[in-house]
Amino acid sequence: MSIPTQSAGDNEEEEQADLQIRPPPPQSHHPSAPPDELFNISTTVDPSYIISLIRKLLLQAVSSNCTFSGGDACGSSAQGSKVEEMQSKNEKFNPTNSECKAMDTVNEYTEIEVSEGGDDGSRHQDKREGASVEEASEESSWEEYGCILWDLAASKSHAELMVQNLVLEVLLASLMVSESTRVTEIGLGIIGNLACHEVPRKCLGSRKELVDTIVDQVFVDDTPCLCEVFRLLPLCLQGSEAANWAEALLPEHVLSRILWVAENTLNPQLLEKGVGLLLAIVESRQEAAAVLLPPLMNLGLPALLINLLAFEMSKLKDERVPERYSILDLILRTLEALSVIDDYSQEIYSNKELFQLLGDLIKLPDKMEVATSCVTAAILIANMMSDVADLASEVSQDFLFLQGLFDVLPFALHDTEARSALWSIVARLLVPVQEEEISLSSLHQYVLVLSSKSDLIEEELLDHQLDGSNVERQSLTSASVKANARTRALKKMTGILSLWAKNCVTWSSFMHDNDVSQGDVDRLLDCCHRYTSKMVSL
Repeated sequence: MSIPTQSAGDNEEEEQADLQIRPPPPQSHHPSAPPDELFNISTTVDPSYIISLIRKLLLQAVSSNCTFSGGDACGSSAQGSKVEEMQSKNEKFNPTNSECKAMDTVNEYTEIEVSEGGDDGSRHQDKREGASVEEASEESSWEEYGCILWDLAASKSHAELMVQNLVLEVLLASLMVSESTRVTEIGLGIIGNLACHEVPRKCLGSRKELVDTIVDQVFVDDTPCLCEVFRLLPLCLQGSEAANWAEALLPEHVLSRILWVAENTLNPQLLEKGVGLLLAIVESRQEAAAVLLPPLMNLGLPALLINLLAFEMSKLKDERVPERYSILDLILRTLEALSVIDDYSQEIYSNKELFQLLGDLIKLPDKMEVATSCVTAAILIANMMSDVADLASEVSQDFLFLQGLFDVLPFALHDTEARSALWSIVARLLVPVQEEEISLSSLHQYVLVLSSKSDLIEEELLDHQLDGSNVERQSLTSASVKANARTRALKKMTGILSLWAKNCVTWSSFMHDNDVSQGDVDRLLDCCHRYTSKMVSL
């Protein structure tokens, strides 16, 4: 039987009726905020997206009170109250009161238990397996949202927006209740990126509970977490709130833990971060350094640094591992920073083992990969020789050491202090030489070293002559010891080379292996004459 067709008019009437009865579709997004409530922050990412990520972290943190931390965490009133406080703060930008995933899971378990019945043991096993799956899901979600915020926090505008929207409180709650090392690492990573910016860094340092919680993370036995906390702390020690961080780091067990990690870790990245933290403490603001350095020195900081230097030197001699070069540089920079502090310089300068290790570094045949470390070592050696009179005599006949000093010259061409330090050492080695008393073999060794490095010496002298900067000229007049070091060294070099030039023909007949290039000797001698004559005329 055929179905009667409806007229077009009837169809239109039914559609209009449906439109009147059918409710309007729900909005897929929240309406825009009034103009007076918009954020006055320029950002390439929608602020509402960042806020939604923070909100998701908070919900995960609340749920984590029962999942990440296990049953014990749920019974902690302090942690529970903190999470409830975070949840109440979240209500102002969370229009819905959605239940946590953990609570939904509990309801599902209850329904299963009532409807299915069965053996108690199997039900409990199912619960445990379900809880484990739920815990993994919670952590995976937190990791996803957290890693996005970690990247976004590298931007100043994003970081400031996060702080305005309670990200620090959310991360504090997560650090307090979570037992997941991955969650802790991500939380510390976000805070570390926030600390790269002045305003968020100041907010960090003004929250004592957050400061104490972050410092407590140095006791976590997880390498990625320790790397992040050791990256974060140096940034905080640079800020105006450095005194607050110093107070939190001051307890002996905290400082001992930092030293222990630096001394015992086998992970190069963690060692680099640990030594970087020690350097940051030494170079931190006066109010922080004055608090932390005395107990660190009492706990053996200089000995630790020298032991680490000895280990890195042994590694460097056995094999060249590029990832360890930065560690060597940080150790030397920390020693140099300590050596210029009046209260601690003597302990550094009087250490013979340190002097030996620095000399070994200077004598390395191939220095290109550790050039910066060699420059720092030269500065340390120069300061040590200035403070301890007999050190120069210990290496006065070490021709490999003298040769190594000239090899470092090209790396210090743009560093006035390093150039002065190198010439200061050379002068201390050469000035005591008495031409009328020197043996033929010693004279031959001196001339051999000087002539073989004639190109490097000429290049340095030419660069120095062309450099007419006020900084260089001021250094020549203000620091009398280092200012005249180059001239004194060149005068002594002139005397040694002249003595050889006068007698080279006669002496050559007595020497079986005379590998000195007379052309290099004459050219270097002429260069020294020209430079010293110009310096006298100034």
